[in-house]
Amino acid sequence: MAKQRIHLVIIDPQNDFCDLPAADCPVIGGVQQVPALPVAGADADLSRVAELIRAGGAGLSDISLTLDAHQRVDIAHPTFWRQGDGSVVGAFTQIRAADVRAGRFLPRRADVLSRVLAYLEALEAAGRYVHMVWPVHCEIGTWGHSVHAAVRAAYNDWEEANAAVVTKVFKGSNPWTEHFSAIQAEVPDADDADTQLNAGFLASLAAADLVLFTGEAGSHCVRATVEHVVENWPAGELERLVLLTDCMSAVGGFEAQYAEFLDDMRQRGLRLSTAQAVLPALLANC
Repeated sequence: MAKQRIHLVIIDPQNDFCDLPAADCPVIGGVQQVPALPVAGADADLSRVAELIRAGGAGLSDISLTLDAHQRVDIAHPTFWRQGDGSVVGAFTQIRAADVRAGRFLPRRADVLSRVLAYLEALEAAGRYVHMVWPVHCEIGTWGHSVHAAVRAAYNDWEEANAAVVTKVFKGSNPWTEHFSAIQAEVPDADDADTQLNAGFLASLAAADLVLFTGEAGSHCVRATVEHVVENWPAGELERLVLLTDCMSAVGGFEAQYAEFLDDMRQRGLRLSTAQAVLPALLANC
């Protein structure tokens, strides 16, 4: 039997999203590193991803890695905003266009007010997410932006064993739009191709017989990516997409949204599985 093309996708397996034990958080330049936006269960999820690569990597044809890559001043960070009285906007604050029009929350730069309002109105019209101010996370060049150590070590060994390169898909460097999905930003910027539909990545996934999705967080970046893949996938072929549910977790407080996502994907025809359940297929594909 001809070898199948099985493509493993690891979404945002970055330190800032991991509930790492203190022993795994180094001191750099005299500063103790701490994950900015840890997802409960993420360290265990990504350890299972690493184990899957080590145990069944010979059966994988491709591995792709998506990476949140943000500027420090970003529309989704507190550094971008102020309250109407000039005070700081805290992390996990939701901001709607009506809040900005009323002056409750404002961009720190007055000259970008119209652009910010247009963005919030477009985001709300899409109906996928309410704009959230997150802690500064996955800032380009920081420890938090780096890949979970066990995952990186496992895919590095896979690269060397197969003389192959893990594809890296960066997202989020445009500070004017939220970019949960690796397929496109929530509100694409007409002047920035990196925020628009990533046709090349979609084509690489479509070439596979089976695509395995893992990573963080199931309620946000995994969900947004998979939903965009489904929107652009060949009709009647959604069974080629598999969600490894023991290799992803929800952001705290968004468990219901994650459960709704899994139920919706199951009803659409995607397969829900686990790392151990797909391992025999990888071993048979070696």
